[in-house]
Amino acid sequence: MSRPTRKPQIPNFSSGPCAKRPGYDVARLDLSALGRSHRSSLGKQLLGAACSETARILGLPAGYRVGIVPASDTGAVEMVLWSMLGARGVDMLAWESFGAGWVTDVVKQLKLKDVTRHEAGYGELPDLSKVNFANDVVFTWNGTTSGVRVPDGDWIADDRAGLTICDATSAVFAMALPWHKLDVVTYSWQKVLGGEGAHGMLILSPRAVERLESYSPPWPLPKIFRMTSGGKLSEGIFQGDTINTPSMLCVADYLDALAWCERVGGVPGTIARSTANLKAIEDFVAAHPWISFLARRPETRSNTSVCLSLDLPAEQVKALVKLLEKEGVAYDIGSYKDAPPGIRIWCGATVETADVQALLPWLAWAYEQVKA
Repeated sequence: MSRPTRKPQIPNFSSGPCAKRPGYDVARLDLSALGRSHRSSLGKQLLGAACSETARILGLPAGYRVGIVPASDTGAVEMVLWSMLGARGVDMLAWESFGAGWVTDVVKQLKLKDVTRHEAGYGELPDLSKVNFANDVVFTWNGTTSGVRVPDGDWIADDRAGLTICDATSAVFAMALPWHKLDVVTYSWQKVLGGEGAHGMLILSPRAVERLESYSPPWPLPKIFRMTSGGKLSEGIFQGDTINTPSMLCVADYLDALAWCERVGGVPGTIARSTANLKAIEDFVAAHPWISFLARRPETRSNTSVCLSLDLPAEQVKALVKLLEKEGVAYDIGSYKDAPPGIRIWCGATVETADVQALLPWLAWAYEQVKA
């Protein structure tokens, strides 16, 4: 085929940090808090707004709390694992790198004994019907490195005795989450809304708060993991009084992203944008036999971290990725280092469908170049 001429206007398809929202301009951020203390009235006001606006836009149930914590999504998950687990048995679900990492933390670092592992390889899900909700349950909603997501929340018991702890960093704002079935949810700013890195978000249900206030783990907790004081939840964390010093520039950036989310129709709007991006790739894959989704079943395909396999050896896949970067049409689309060889195209809401559509002919062209 001939070399395409139309290129994506924004060729940023990284799965984190992800593309900034369309029309983004850092000069237009509200920078009134730069150089000010995060403990000042202005700092607390903006941090509190980041929490309350998140709860409002996501439509969280009454009593759910939202807090800003250190160290991105990883920090938020670690806080929860170290602070809440051990009160009862735990079922761990893993089908890609990050879920496998949480298994390692629970088994080898916390050294919990009553652990049931539900694991599957890249492209598959474990048998969700075997999960025991008498235990705490830890899982990723969307496998960022595999492009495999749980299809819905129907498998989660309403009458569960344990807590459901969900790493949803590449799912929040892109997939419909059944909040009443989720007791703990974590995510980070740099995913679906294209925010900046280093800050984690922690959402707690009343059941999760009850666990924190009724259970003290037998191991010491670092200061940045502590969410209680005197046996009571430190409510300030969920009102803008962060555990450590946040970047007020990143806070301004996140508030800008939340405002954009509302302008495009809120969560239904951002879900629709991600779904349209996935549809463009689905149509392309259906027309080209040399490329396929890593996710085996359509209902488990991610609409954010879209992972694809090519009928090329690993070295030619790397050559294809480098060629697309050299041409300036796709940056950072190589598969995750622990995943099978392939490509990963971020399709979250900040990516324009027109840019995905412009990329695809280049993908076919690059395939022919490296194949030859």
